[in-house]
Amino acid sequence: MTDSARQVLDQFFNSYYRLRPVNATFTGVHAHDHALPDWSPEGLEVAEGEMRARRAALRPAIAAAPRRYPEQVDLELADAFLEIQLAEIEGPHFQRGNPSLHVGEAIFGVLSLVTRDFAPFEARLEKVTSRLLAVPRLLADGRRTLGSRPIPSAWTARALRECQGALVFLRHGLERWLAHGSLTRSGRVLAETSLDAAREAGRQAQDSVEQFVAWLTSGATVSEESGCACGPELFDLLLARGHWCRRSRAELLGEAKDAFEAARAALDERARRHAAGGWADVQAQLASEHPAPERYLASFQETWDACRRVAQEHDLVTWPDYPIRYVPIPEWTRDAAPYLYYLSYRSPAPFDRLDVHDYLVTPLTPGMTAEEQQRVLRANNNSVIKLNHVVHHGAIGHHVQNFYACRSASRIGQIAAVDCASRIAMFSGGTVAEGWACYATDLMDEAGFLTPLEQVSERHSRVRQLARAIVDIELHQGTMSLERASAFYHERAGMAEAAARAEACKNSMFPGAAVMYWLGKDAIHRLRAEQSTRGGASFSLGRFHDRFLAFGAIPALLIAELWDQV
Repeated sequence: MTDSARQVLDQFFNSYYRLRPVNATFTGVHAHDHALPDWSPEGLEVAEGEMRARRAALRPAIAAAPRRYPEQVDLELADAFLEIQLAEIEGPHFQRGNPSLHVGEAIFGVLSLVTRDFAPFEARLEKVTSRLLAVPRLLADGRRTLGSRPIPSAWTARALRECQGALVFLRHGLERWLAHGSLTRSGRVLAETSLDAAREAGRQAQDSVEQFVAWLTSGATVSEESGCACGPELFDLLLARGHWCRRSRAELLGEAKDAFEAARAALDERARRHAAGGWADVQAQLASEHPAPERYLASFQETWDACRRVAQEHDLVTWPDYPIRYVPIPEWTRDAAPYLYYLSYRSPAPFDRLDVHDYLVTPLTPGMTAEEQQRVLRANNNSVIKLNHVVHHGAIGHHVQNFYACRSASRIGQIAAVDCASRIAMFSGGTVAEGWACYATDLMDEAGFLTPLEQVSERHSRVRQLARAIVDIELHQGTMSLERASAFYHERAGMAEAAARAEACKNSMFPGAAVMYWLGKDAIHRLRAEQSTRGGASFSLGRFHDRFLAFGAIPALLIAELWDQV
């Protein structure tokens, strides 16, 4: 890469982090930890102008040399990211139309600083106070930006729920975090002054969230359906420039529908081998097979260890020395978590590089009744622990992929799949992040790690992935309503009604995100089949996976294009 091209890319990243300070914190770039984004109408205009300027600088650098990994690829991905961001910022679907994004940015601006010990408590306390003081401006600007445009009722309901979570933290959790941190503080007088400043900032933030709730319930214009579909033009842009997909919506939809029907038939056939009532009875059996209360937390780590051992025995991937520690959700965020986009496994910040990564588990607490304990244990049964909390997220799935991404040669690939306030840092990271995690479960099944009932559960996951792809495409091209999407999930994909409604709402808010699971997983399977056929007896599954992951979190279909060039 020439010095000029490197400078252009540096300018892109500097702009990226400055305009998205909460994303920067989650990524481990801490120069902007004091700030929240400017999503006022004026601020969005400034951001739009800056992104156009960055695109104008990128284009000559892209044209100056043929595509090479990683340098020229990063330039292309940066340009694609900006094209998508400009399309989003110009339309009514994101900052200009969705209150949930504003609430999420406000509360996770604070939670990004209190959920990871990347710096001493007192240093983080100062930044927490600054961000709490910035919440009133962000939410007041949000009301101006959202204006009188009709907001889908499902988005309003989600925003109100997130406001509830924010208020739970601000009323109770913040004080618990301050008490926890103050136990190890140094410089007592300074710390006490700082604690009082944080409390006052928290009260101001709380007042602003309450005002936002009042506006959402009485001042905002709410519509049952208006605005849920992003439209085919934006969706096609997301497919082509975000996922690097060359196939049309029509082709993808036809393929997904055919595969969905086949997957449903396979699920029913496999489920009825084990239970006369099919998938519903299998679910009941799986829920009843859970750890004893005294073994609950330890079972997560034991399953993780077993997953690593099987993967190493079968030479599936070079397993990194990057341990997971399964711990209870901290007391200061525990009560707020159910209302928020609060992830048990949140991708490690690439530039913090902590020695151990904490995976947050719903705890069994002494005050729980026996019935409450049973609800937690059934929800986190042996199958859920293995398939979701270990294989998909904490072990060979997301965690191993994130380790490789953090160390990839691609600067985009290092950060694109980092979990941020409402979604990942860059749309282009999705097909590798989610595609690999879904593929990894197939891989562990091939290695004999799943029980027969867990294999049935994975057949249901396949049905859900394809259902998401169908809904994603149909909802945003305008051929399926939000209500019908929810019914489709419930009636055809076997999801509980509440989960079906929540999934449909999330799909409507983030077009192109649901299809990435299927696209990414399918792309990896296709590439593996091609390379296995080409390599014959010399093909090594472990070497294939190591090489694939080393590209970082860039589109899986782009990796396939680059495979023979690197």
